[in-house]
Order: sequence, then C-alpha cells, then structure tokens
Amino acid sequence: MSRRPDVPGARRARAFRVSRLSCRSALVRSRSPMRSEVGLGEPAARARSRHPVPPAGHGLACRPARSAIERTEHLTIRHQVFVDEQAVFAGSDLDFRDGEESTIAVLGYSDGIAVGTVRLFPLDLVDGRWQGDRLAVLSAYRTHGVGGPLVRYAVAAAGAHGGRTMVAHIQPANVAFFRRLGWVRAGESEVYAGLPHQPMCIDLPPRSEALATVRRLEDGVTGPGQ
Repeated sequence: MSRRPDVPGARRARAFRVSRLSCRSALVRSRSPMRSEVGLGEPAARARSRHPVPPAGHGLACRPARSAIERTEHLTIRHQVFVDEQAVFAGSDLDFRDGEESTIAVLGYSDGIAVGTVRLFPLDLVDGRWQGDRLAVLSAYRTHGVGGPLVRYAVAAAGAHGGRTMVAHIQPANVAFFRRLGWVRAGESEVYAGLPHQPMCIDLPPRSEALATVRRLEDGVTGPGQ
C-alpha cells in the first residue's frame, strides 16, 4: 500500500508484546482507556501525489505517503510535532522502522493541505500483530477532526494487509480519545521514548471491511472525525 520513507534509521524504539487473547477479551477485564500524539506548526506544502488531493472545502482524507514529496511532508510534520513542539525526541524522531519496506507512512489532509501523520508496521506477521505510532496533527488544525480518521485509516490499513491486532503506546492525556475509537488498555503504564505511555490495542476488521474503510478515507470524508 505504501513504501517507507527513504531515511536512515536512528534509534530503535522498543515494541511491546500483547496477549494472544483478542482486545475484545481484554475489554472484559479492563474498562480503562488514549488521546492522540498531536503536534504544532504551520501547514505543510500541498502534496503532489498520484492520487488527486481533495480541493478546498472537500473535507478530510488520509493516504499513504508514496512520492518523495509526500514522504518529506510526512517527516516534516512529525519533526515539527515530536521534536520542535513536544521535545519527545532530541534532534530527530526517525528510527529503524522508517527504513523498512513494510512500514506504511500516512498523511492526513484537511481541505487538501497535509496537516497530520500516522505510521504503521508489522510486529509479527504470523500472529498478525501490527503497531501504530507517530500520530501527529499540526497545532493549527487540531480542531479539524483529522486525528480520528488517521487512527481509523491505520487500523483499516493493517487489517487490509491481513493483520489481526494493532498495538500502540499512548500518552496518558490521549487515552480517552483512543477509547472512543474502540481501543482498550493492554497492560500497565510504561516508559516509552522517555515519557509515560499507556499500551493499548484494538482488534482489526476483516479484510473486506478494512479495504472499504481505506478506500472511503482515501476518497475523502466530510465533517470532523468521520
């Protein structure tokens, strides 16, 4: 669905394990919730992708960052959020996942402008475990409802690739946001990238349903968080 950004790996982020039980089973044991990892900056330049970017007024869309320009936009937004604004990483948020063919980098658009990102990659193809991270939205667009579609797109894209479960490290302030999107806690809070995070997970949709969601979000939706 997407190629990874052509950048060298930086520091290795630790992936966590989840139970082989489904996230729906975990929900019976734990009713606790994740908001997103969001960020700042000016709008990135309008993308020139092989898919036409929706015109002004079209609403929200999510698409893989395929071209060199799109990959640059993806990395620029991440840097603005995680390095410049939040100081989660010093100097760069790049890691070895950015150099892997299986990593999918995604851009979120608001009225045709690239304003958000998410990244997903397989942890275990046999078990169908995927991880999502680098969810970021430029500060000027955080009321536009881009975060929800980005999370839904990541979940659907992993399902379309045959995944069964997705996990993520969530900042404590974002837990409620992810819970509203169907995620549940997957263990105790832990330190990730030097900051407290809550491991969370979600069961992925069947491939046919996932593909339909991917197509819908790539075509564009109207209204916040659809």
